[in-house]
Amino acid sequence: MTPILADLTVGSVVAEATFSLTRDSLVRYAGASGDFNPIHYRDDIAQSVGLSGVLAHGMLTMGLAVQPVVDWAGDPARVVDYQVRFTRPVFVDATDGAIVTVVAKVGALDPDADVARIDLTVTFNDATVLGKAQARVNLA
Repeated sequence: MTPILADLTVGSVVAEATFSLTRDSLVRYAGASGDFNPIHYRDDIAQSVGLSGVLAHGMLTMGLAVQPVVDWAGDPARVVDYQVRFTRPVFVDATDGAIVTVVAKVGALDPDADVARIDLTVTFNDATVLGKAQARVNLA
């Protein structure tokens, strides 16, 4: 069921999700995306370039973050714009993995265009990993 713009209020939470990432997740994403940079699967390489360990692909984090909005909107085509700033890496421990949390809130409403701006708070270890993460959703 498609959300209705008139039913939305700025500041309201429209979706929440938690994603568990493992090293297997990173290998699968590397295969799907073609990004085989070893900082995404080898601790020794990640540490050799100054990282504390293996990190998730930025585009994987970005893709996971918008999924709750897509689910809420009911159709991926309704997301007409999506932008983020990468602020911190998501380190994926070999044993414990990583948990990424997403909270999607109504940031602004444009009744003339029937578009809602959805602001995403994306965190890992209680720190924001995507800044100014916003999706514009057409609800016409």
